[in-house]
Amino acid sequence: MKPFKSIVILCAVWVSAGNLASAQSLTTLHKFCAKSGCPDGAVPTGLVQVTNGDLYGTTESGGAYGYGTVFKMTSSGKLTTLYNFCAQSGCPDGAYPLAGVVEAANGDLYGTTSVGGAYGSANTGGTVFKITPEGTLTTLHSFCAQNGCPDGELPQQGVVEVANGDLYGTTEVGGAYDEGTIFKITPGGTLTTLHSFCAQGGCPDGEAPGGLILATNGDLYGMTPFGGAHNGGTVFKITQAGTLSTLHNFCRKKGCTDGANPGESSLVQASNGDLYGTTFSGGAYGNGTLFEITLKGALTTLYSFCSPQIACADGAIPEGNLVQAIDGNLYGATYGGGLNHNIYTGGTVFKSTLSGTVTTLYSFCPQGPCTDGDNPNPLLLATSGELYGTTNSGGARTGDGTIYMLSVGLGPFVETLPSLGKVGAAVTVLGSDLTGTTSVTFNGTAATFTVVSESEIKTTVPTGATTGTVEVTTPSSTLTSNVAFQIKQ
Repeated sequence: MKPFKSIVILCAVWVSAGNLASAQSLTTLHKFCAKSGCPDGAVPTGLVQVTNGDLYGTTESGGAYGYGTVFKMTSSGKLTTLYNFCAQSGCPDGAYPLAGVVEAANGDLYGTTSVGGAYGSANTGGTVFKITPEGTLTTLHSFCAQNGCPDGELPQQGVVEVANGDLYGTTEVGGAYDEGTIFKITPGGTLTTLHSFCAQGGCPDGEAPGGLILATNGDLYGMTPFGGAHNGGTVFKITQAGTLSTLHNFCRKKGCTDGANPGESSLVQASNGDLYGTTFSGGAYGNGTLFEITLKGALTTLYSFCSPQIACADGAIPEGNLVQAIDGNLYGATYGGGLNHNIYTGGTVFKSTLSGTVTTLYSFCPQGPCTDGDNPNPLLLATSGELYGTTNSGGARTGDGTIYMLSVGLGPFVETLPSLGKVGAAVTVLGSDLTGTTSVTFNGTAATFTVVSESEIKTTVPTGATTGTVEVTTPSSTLTSNVAFQIKQ
């Protein structure tokens, strides 16, 4: 259960359409809540691939105490529950994690719970936590330590790490004006509130912020689903020191084709340097858009979902984050729509060119009882080239969600952690079948390296390196990073 702001569903219209793309290969790896009491969790959120090659994620509920879990899963589908939230009376360790976790440079995983903590309850508070890959959890901060929650309350999104190891995140409510915050927290747990939303009447800076991303210029970017000049949400930039600028105001009025309510998902910075994101309403047909926005705020609407010409077979209500693959295309998911579904059931996986040509790759729940899942969450592109994701419902008899793998013909690649740094900075390269690697280069400049395992290489940014892709040569192939590594001066 999410005791927070929501968009009220007023109606649903059944649609039907033919296939928009050739069939893709989907494999359901895990169906949650297969047993009474849901010991494996229920309602999974996003996934992340870590340096040991495994996938980690959270469930919003279920587990030993019913308040959510942290789990890991091998690429073949073996799931292990690492932690069950609310292990003690009052949930001092937090409850209901609504977002996944992120792996930091120190090898630990960080995330948030939406409620609970030392000062919260089943409906208030929230935490920031650290968990080791083996499952030892430490609560770093409990929100709402003071009356009025000036430090924020109800964090629904995860955190993002910057170069110095600090983590940045958001809360949906709380802060000086009770409309959400942006915060910074050190790995040791010292939290600083950087911005409180809605400092002026009408909330021109937005309200209820979603997730953040770190762009190549060192600034953080995000969106708010509400508020702004036209009450349709915003795109904003905030420096690491806390100076916020509103870049775009979405519009909820009729005829505003730029979309409205960009939701709580994060933006993605593509290889061309621009940011891409989605709105879950508005656009030409009222059911969401795909957009591009420059770092300075020039926005272009690329695609409007739920086209009446194809009866919403292209999907509706895109909510999850986008990912860019090695082929240069963007991949994402819509909450509803697809073949033979109304706009609030089913859902799709789609790809889009950077110019906005959208192709539907898979429609969920082609027929009852949705054993392949229903209402997909954000995607993960693994270094094997496979897409992994979770669904919010469907699957087993209880309908509490799935983990799936979708093969769409993408090849393997490598990922760098972090994706920017100075000459001499330590970098971890994540991939698959890395044993026997003979060279690592940064935009053509050779680097020294150590192969840690078949999925991990340790290296440093070499002298003379310039911004560009990282290439790893193995006995069988040459693997390229999916994003350019940015050299900091």
